Amino acid sequence: MTSVLYDAPGPRAKRRNILYTVLFLVVMAAAAWWVLGTMADKDQLASEKWSPFVTDSKVWTTFLLPGLWETLKAAGLAMLIALPLGAVLGIGRLSEHAWIRVPVGVVVEFFRAIPVLLLMVFAYNAFAELTTIESEIRPMYAVVTGLVLYNASVIAEIVRAGILSLPNGQTDAAKAIGMRKSQMMAHVLLPQAVTAMLPALVSQLVVIVKDTALGGAMLGFAELLYQNRAITANYGANTIATLTVIALIFILLNFLLTSFASWLEGRIRRGKKGTGAVVDIKAVDGQLGGV
Repeated sequence: MTSVLYDAPGPRAKRRNILYTVLFLVVMAAAAWWVLGTMADKDQLASEKWSPFVTDSKVWTTFLLPGLWETLKAAGLAMLIALPLGAVLGIGRLSEHAWIRVPVGVVVEFFRAIPVLLLMVFAYNAFAELTTIESEIRPMYAVVTGLVLYNASVIAEIVRAGILSLPNGQTDAAKAIGMRKSQMMAHVLLPQAVTAMLPALVSQLVVIVKDTALGGAMLGFAELLYQNRAITANYGANTIATLTVIALIFILLNFLLTSFASWLEGRIRRGKKGTGAVVDIKAVDGQLGGV
């Protein structure tokens, strides 16, 4: 039995697949056993290192929840600015006027090529030298600025790819009934391109949430990961336990984000506003070699 993409495995291939699966599980179990054994030898599994997250509410109210709020605030502001800005830049790259298309393309490629951490550091120093923003809130401004500049450029490419993925007949039909370019973009192309762009957009929003941690590591921004320092200083050097809990919070946060996006995408597709095309974020970002 075959499919369009591959031949169905035969009896020998099935046995090999089962063997490879068993070997993989054995290796993973051995690695987990070694990691847990090493942690036990270093007293990282001791109950006093993990129990504060269950028995002491102050670790949540004083450190984790305030850190989570700062993460959500920075990520939310960055999304709120980067999404419409990226849409405008993406549409600008499709302009028929070179005086719009070329400068927008230069801006997008420039900021897409710079690591987001470098943008944050540059913004922090620029705010320190050129503005009167207080040092206590300067890291927040720098993190949001870096996230917006980088992610708006990536979102611009996602928007451009989503619009270009639509069948040419959509544009031709809109022109045939006398629509202007702005009307065609607002009422025909963008609504249909949303479903194609949504998976890639969600992936980029998840990146925004995770990249807030760069501000904590380099700029002293009091986001979720930054709270690791204060927790380990107050609860007996429980670094592994703290990082594990923080990682689980990030996983839950991004799971909720992707679940909501999946629900939204399904609702849009059921409304028959999509074309079936999907924009791949790896294809959009591939030109930069994984910048």
